[in-house]
Amino acid sequence: MAVFSPRLARLGAAMAVLAILADQVSKNWLLTGPLREPQVFEMTPFFNVVSAWNRGVSFSMIWISAESGPWILSAVAVAVSLGLAVWLTRVSQTLAAIGIGLVIGGALGNVIDRLRFGAVFDFLDFYVGTYHWPAFNLADSCITVGVVLLLWDGLFHGQERGKS
Repeated sequence: MAVFSPRLARLGAAMAVLAILADQVSKNWLLTGPLREPQVFEMTPFFNVVSAWNRGVSFSMIWISAESGPWILSAVAVAVSLGLAVWLTRVSQTLAAIGIGLVIGGALGNVIDRLRFGAVFDFLDFYVGTYHWPAFNLADSCITVGVVLLLWDGLFHGQERGKS
């Protein structure tokens, strides 16, 4: 059983706050500046900055068209974040604390959008030829990086925890 580490809990909380701030500042800057009017900025042969609204989950996959959709999705994200916060109090590895913090921050960054706008603002559009990945934002990036860090931690540090 892992012992509570205030240092790791603070690190995870700091990562969550940084993720929320970076996500919200980037969205606010784009929505009040370059993307005030919906448009596409072609940046490179494989990347655009766009204005897209996601009313679904995870890269627009599961759409909920009901008025209660944003509230339901937000409640689920907050519940998951609370569960992750409990997990954060039990981690013994720096990588896990950072990963959990990034996932919490990304989830809550998107919750803020859902509650403010009824949808999540996405703006990063990567593509190859005519194939475009679903647009995403910094919150989604934080969630993805956080999950990768947790998988890495589980794969390479999980055996160490099992030996104690």
